[in-house]
Amino acid sequence: MAKTPPPSGKAKSKSQAAAKKPTTPKKTSAEPRKLKKPQYQSFKMQKRIQQTVALPGSFRLFGGALKVLFKNWKLFLGVALIYGVLNLILVRGFSGSADVSSIKKALDQSLKGDWSQLAGGSLLFVYLLGSAGNSGNATAGAYQLLLTLFTTIALIWTLRQVYAGNKVRIRDGFYQGMYPFVTFILVLLVVGLQLLPGALGILTYSIVSGNGVIAGGVEQMIWTLALAVLILVSLYMVSSSVFALYIVCLPDMTPMRALRSARQLVAARRWVVMRKVLFLPVALALVAALITIPLIIYATAAASWVIFIVTMLLLPVLHSYMYRLYRALL
Repeated sequence: MAKTPPPSGKAKSKSQAAAKKPTTPKKTSAEPRKLKKPQYQSFKMQKRIQQTVALPGSFRLFGGALKVLFKNWKLFLGVALIYGVLNLILVRGFSGSADVSSIKKALDQSLKGDWSQLAGGSLLFVYLLGSAGNSGNATAGAYQLLLTLFTTIALIWTLRQVYAGNKVRIRDGFYQGMYPFVTFILVLLVVGLQLLPGALGILTYSIVSGNGVIAGGVEQMIWTLALAVLILVSLYMVSSSVFALYIVCLPDMTPMRALRSARQLVAARRWVVMRKVLFLPVALALVAALITIPLIIYATAAASWVIFIVTMLLLPVLHSYMYRLYRALL
């Protein structure tokens, strides 16, 4: 059997060098691989994005908001009193109060039965609540709008300082918290534009129903469905933009950045947020009714003043709830 000749010295040295040469491992990234975060887009069919953090319930949010107000009752009561006094001087003085006693007497005469007093008190409560924000005078209405805007911005600044653990005074919200007034107005204009579909739907429905255009049950169902869709579209858009009103009050914040941040906050959980936002007016109306209706029945002369005081006190409750919901979304 023929033997293979041994490799020459030069070839032997090359093979030994190749055998001794260490193999370099492939470079790998030190950072772990991460899945790309899914992007949520409105009005587009896509896979549902699961949220890891669940929002607290509406009753829990409402209770927490009241707890913050009660814990700092002197501070928020002072802000509400400033709002009430200025409203009393600049707004209520321009318009006379309604003759509640005569309205109550007319309701008592028209309503009969065991529940007539409760029904009359409820109707009068709805009337007074509707007329509380309607001054009937352009000058008084302008003053009321400005006062509400100033007090809202002051309350947002005060709530932010309270949650941060800072000690503030009543006047600090009005002195130091007014810097985002222009940006707040710009975001509020966007919210107003988003409410236009619902407002136009309500106006159109009231016109066609008042003029007898709706004839049968099928037409009634179609018009009602169209109205519901338009209102739902407005609520869908406003459910994110309403939080931009709180974001835009941050330092160095622009309206467009605030609106984008608000959309990211409610991404993939907009319907849950809508339920919690809609819970607030229902809860405030029930609280106001429980306080006011008994006084309307047994102390009718003071009913208009009670409604005035209740509406002044409910403004801090409204913003405390919404600010707590905003913090829960972070």
